[in-house]
Amino acid sequence: MLDKTSEQKVILLTGASRGIGHATVRKFSEEKWRVITCSRQAFDPKCPWPGGEENHIQVDLSNPNNTLHAIEEIKDRLNGKLHALVNNAGISPKNEKGNRLDSINTDLSIWGQVFHVNFFASVILARGLQKALVKAKGTIVNVTSIAGSRVHPFAGAAYATSKAALGALTREMANDFGPLGVRVNAIAPGEVKTAILSKGTEKIVSDIPMKRLGMPEEVADTIFYLCSEHASYVSGAEIEINGGQHV
Repeated sequence: MLDKTSEQKVILLTGASRGIGHATVRKFSEEKWRVITCSRQAFDPKCPWPGGEENHIQVDLSNPNNTLHAIEEIKDRLNGKLHALVNNAGISPKNEKGNRLDSINTDLSIWGQVFHVNFFASVILARGLQKALVKAKGTIVNVTSIAGSRVHPFAGAAYATSKAALGALTREMANDFGPLGVRVNAIAPGEVKTAILSKGTEKIVSDIPMKRLGMPEEVADTIFYLCSEHASYVSGAEIEINGGQHV
């Protein structure tokens, strides 16, 4: 239970509607954090955490104006402090057959949409919520991807390059926010067992040293570690969570 004399910590999590996002909400809720969620979808009453609906903000991060408007709504819900910002939202469009979109055939409008959600939203949120993060001496965790460092058979070119850019942004933000007392790190998940796994993933699993998919809870545990005092001197890092897939 939360000590009545202690301050309840607050996390803002984007991309909370499924998979890693769901697992992260559950983890932080279990640790007695207040979780403010953002996603394109309205809150689903089936989501198993207390206070979920009143702490949910529906926002389309592909539209920068919507993101800026959401920041003002988030500020209204904070008590001046934000202890953690987790930029987890991400989209990876496929073609009509469900295959990856390469750098030659991806429409420019799709490139723009992907980068707004996967990259620019993280910049806008971090800048817009800077004062609340600084006041709490908080932390930022950017969720990148295994696709950000190597060509992936399922992740498209726009997705991969947006995640690579987010990895570089993590280093830049760690440099800029560090003097303000805010740590910035990233995690790069590999093949994680969620509802949106691409057909053929089982072929990749056979080449992973640990011979299995990762679980969303394992990713959530790493995010929680980076937001905790146990990682108080960790900043500018990108932790790979892939079962040794890149060794």
